[in-house]
Amino acid sequence: MTLEDVKRIVARGEGQHIEFKRRVPTHERIAKEMIAFANTGGGTVLIGVNDDGSVVGVKDAEEEEFSLRQAVSSHCRPPVRWRSYRVPVTNKRDVLVVTVPRSGIKPHFLLPDGGGSQTAYIRVDEMSVEASPETVSLLRSETSNEGVHFEMGEQEMILLRYLEQYGSITVATWANVSNTDRSTAGELLVTLTRAGVLAHHTSDRGDYFTLHFAD
Repeated sequence: MTLEDVKRIVARGEGQHIEFKRRVPTHERIAKEMIAFANTGGGTVLIGVNDDGSVVGVKDAEEEEFSLRQAVSSHCRPPVRWRSYRVPVTNKRDVLVVTVPRSGIKPHFLLPDGGGSQTAYIRVDEMSVEASPETVSLLRSETSNEGVHFEMGEQEMILLRYLEQYGSITVATWANVSNTDRSTAGELLVTLTRAGVLAHHTSDRGDYFTLHFAD
């Protein structure tokens, strides 16, 4: 990869698969970005690029790579695969191009400093956001050979009629409509998504579901 290649990527701006960093930030923060890429469709972190798209490079690419290795080993469970390439900007500065492929062992979780609960992240547009319990379940199902079994009962018919009328539904709304708790509501939506009846969507306002043919 050349500097011109880097500039072409930068010209597209940050988004679903691209993130700019002036330097490697805190271990937790960069681990979150890498986890989000691995859990979604993969992506590239350009280290040595400002938020405004100016390509400035870093003085010590080896130090930045060391920070990345520390972040992944300490905060990613399971560890995220990544590769890095150094692209010279000047004689003393490089852009570090860090590629994270879409993972085949999803979901990956962020392990915070001091332990505590682990959190999965996904990429939504240019943001890395916390994955909902339903998203985590669907990520797990992508690498599972377990089949899906359900019966088209009264609750399922109510849900389908609701979607035919309103187009989409959130877990909270379905819990209210079906008079069930959030966990039970989410389980049904996940089951029908895995069965191909529903389509799952993520946005900066949260998850929602539609009929699959309306995706």
